[in-house]
Amino acid sequence: MEESKNIKKWTIFIVVVLAVFMSTLDGSIVNVALPNMAKALGVTTSKIQLVVTSYLIVIVGIILVFGRLGDMFGKTKMFKIGMLFFTIGSLLCGISRSFPVLIFSRVIQGIGAAGTMANNQGIITEIFPENERGKALGLSGTAVALGSLVGPGLGGIIVGATSWEYIFLINVPIGIIGLICAFKLLPKSTKKSNEKIDIIGSILFLFTMVPLFISLNEGVNIGFTSPLIICGFIISVIAFIIFILVERKLESPLLQLDMFKNKLFSLSIFCGFISFVAIFCHNTILPFYLQNLMSYSPQKSGMILMVYPLILLVVAPISGSLSDKIGSEILTLIGLISTSLGLFLMSSLNESSSIINMIFFIVIMSIGMGLFQSPNNSLVMSTVAKNKLGVAGSINALIRNIGIISGTALSTTLLYTKMSSKIGYHVTTYIPERTDAFIYGMRWVYIVAGIICVIGALLTFLRMVRKTK
Repeated sequence: MEESKNIKKWTIFIVVVLAVFMSTLDGSIVNVALPNMAKALGVTTSKIQLVVTSYLIVIVGIILVFGRLGDMFGKTKMFKIGMLFFTIGSLLCGISRSFPVLIFSRVIQGIGAAGTMANNQGIITEIFPENERGKALGLSGTAVALGSLVGPGLGGIIVGATSWEYIFLINVPIGIIGLICAFKLLPKSTKKSNEKIDIIGSILFLFTMVPLFISLNEGVNIGFTSPLIICGFIISVIAFIIFILVERKLESPLLQLDMFKNKLFSLSIFCGFISFVAIFCHNTILPFYLQNLMSYSPQKSGMILMVYPLILLVVAPISGSLSDKIGSEILTLIGLISTSLGLFLMSSLNESSSIINMIFFIVIMSIGMGLFQSPNNSLVMSTVAKNKLGVAGSINALIRNIGIISGTALSTTLLYTKMSSKIGYHVTTYIPERTDAFIYGMRWVYIVAGIICVIGALLTFLRMVRKTK
């Protein structure tokens, strides 16, 4: 009987994690296919970027809504709705023959992704006992990280072998199988709530996230001093202030601000954010270094880029199991220290660096991130009441996505700002004859990313010291 229950919960886990892996994967898998898509659909290179941004904007805009709906009507119900939307959206993307239809299909896909991302951690926390929760959340965190990191390589293989449509169509059979398993295996939700969804809060949150997201993305291209970008940031800040004021007065708000009174929850969320900022500084900058400066082939670069997710695949489940035995806080501290050390070592790279040294530095950084992510997820989910797991999971996923955007924007802005100051005029691309300028800019990116991780490590250490006292 016990063995049967054990098999069932791990089967449910596989279904949940597969859906989240697909949702995360679809945020990055399309990047490599954008030139082909632009040509096939007859749009410009800058316009085709909307295929990526439309998906991510929808996720950050509505993920909290799905988390709240999960707490009100059942996490499994919202998760299944998310899977259904994602599968339908994937099919529509794959058969799209015009740009507007493709963008509409990506929006549908994004709605589905938000549904699965918002509720997966809540489902895992509910079905696993406390002594196995860290391990389960660790494996889930690994799937999320792998989805975002494996995307470009997998996308390149699919596009090279077939055509860009199959990037989306490959999701359809997996989604259908996942849906059948979800309806058969996931606990039936009979939960009903008389509470009303916070419409005003949802709209204000949308006006906070969407202009912020667009401004961070477009600011890299047209400059952060552009009146349009500044206007976007101002709208976002005003909407956020009004959102906080409104939420504090409501009985059933979209975001229950009382959760942030728990210092462990707030600090764990913040550390999660800065870890993704730091690691996506690395993810953005390293391909430039490998292909432009070192002149490695895409295949060789891809092999080096796969070191990080492969190490994560091994370390994250181990750290999740360890957190169940020795506690999460010491592992998050060691993880952040190791990550910052790896980032500082990466800042020493130049045009004569050996591939062995580079991989060694990446391994140190990857081990740190593997040690950090699983216990930190466990800390976030263990600090909230059972009826708030949906919102807690959606906040965690939201912060992860904002960290990814912020890290990408920070790295490119810092790189080109420092390159421009070194060269003496404004640049927004790699200059082959000025490798010194690129190395100078890259060094700054890695040092700043390392400092960001150190801040997280210091906060974690101070919290541990205070707790001991």
